[in-house]
Amino acid sequence: MQAITVVPGQPDSVGVSEVADPEASPDLLLVEGRLIGICGTDADIVEGYGWLPPGKDRLVIGHESLGAVLDAPEGSGFAAGDLVAGIVRRPDPVPCPACARGEWDFCRNGRYTERGIKELDGYGSQRWQIEPEYAIKLDPALGDCGVLIEPASVVAKAWDQTERIFARSTWRPEVALVTGAGPIGLLAAMMGVQRGLDVHVLDIVDSGPKSQLVADLGATFHTGDVHDLGLEPDVVIECTGHGPLVVDLATVVSPAAVICLTGISSGTRSVPVGADQLNKEMVLENTVVFGSVNASRANFEQAADALSHADVGWLARLISRRVPMSDFTDGLHKHPDDVKVVVDLRA
Repeated sequence: MQAITVVPGQPDSVGVSEVADPEASPDLLLVEGRLIGICGTDADIVEGYGWLPPGKDRLVIGHESLGAVLDAPEGSGFAAGDLVAGIVRRPDPVPCPACARGEWDFCRNGRYTERGIKELDGYGSQRWQIEPEYAIKLDPALGDCGVLIEPASVVAKAWDQTERIFARSTWRPEVALVTGAGPIGLLAAMMGVQRGLDVHVLDIVDSGPKSQLVADLGATFHTGDVHDLGLEPDVVIECTGHGPLVVDLATVVSPAAVICLTGISSGTRSVPVGADQLNKEMVLENTVVFGSVNASRANFEQAADALSHADVGWLARLISRRVPMSDFTDGLHKHPDDVKVVVDLRA
């Protein structure tokens, strides 16, 4: 069968390769690969981030998955034809206290593995196998939009952790700001609207489909400087990884606000910061800033539920471009109107 493979750190190595068919197993789901999503992590793997599976010289890429079950173990809860996606991270072999409790997204020793990223082949192949406990059954009405579950799981965790922090007091947030209108930001905005919040989305460009996608959620789209928005958000889901913006956010939020950071900075920017004043404001205002990465099974299930309650037509508009397996490299390079690029594993 065919798969998209790469040697991490060797951009010229990306391509479609012939790999062995999955060996029959009575304990694993056999899945027909339909789509994989492309995100910045995939580009990072091509450029150098990522780890080969032990004993292999190439990595099957793809961590945002969608497939249909071809064969399922008896009693697994799955059946042929089920629409499924695969969880990305696996617990470390020790395991650490977090991994031992199914919270591998909080792995304490860094020995976790991740499909398509770290020491495990991904989902970018025509067929793949998965343990039932790491597969998520999706609402069949989602169709191809089910490929959005992995990015949705990231913000499902962000919202879940944010709400846990708000539980420290009796008041509840009303105004939410999402910074960045990529797929993660748009899904974060969707989940904020689902929670009944007054949602605002800030991005650097106002061209393309993003502003209308935000408006069609019932949220408000902004560009420009965060200080000029006239907002004091109670909660911020930060999806850009832009360091200077992260610092600015701590100065514009309401008292007792929560800021969740989901973006990863790729640059080496230095900005002058009045650290003492910022510290004083955060202490006196009970501000919480925290980071969130990856997702547990519970977060994937939360994401599946959120997608099932979303407007499928709106979700479908997030998938702005499809490429065949042979054009995976082209999919790494965003076009001006791109939101989410996916690879069709059947083409």
